[in-house]
Amino acid sequence: MVLSFDLQSFILRARVLKLYRQSLRAARRAPSHARAELENTIRQEIEKNRHCDDKQRIRFLISEGLEKLKGLDEMLDMQGN
Repeated sequence: MVLSFDLQSFILRARVLKLYRQSLRAARRAPSHARAELENTIRQEIEKNRHCDDKQRIRFLISEGLEKLKGLDEMLDMQGN
């Protein structure tokens, strides 16, 4: 099977991977008792949508993920982590 992989798909994939890495980095700042669960939740969210090929939906999921990441960062900042 040959996958058609256009530039837009490539860029979206790169944005998803960047969000994933940023999220895992933020999870490392969480308290040790919550870190593993947070990392698993992040992985599950990415895996749940792994086979989505609707570009509009992917863009929506990325923006939703960025909002969640922003909230997590703010919460960790308030806790001093």
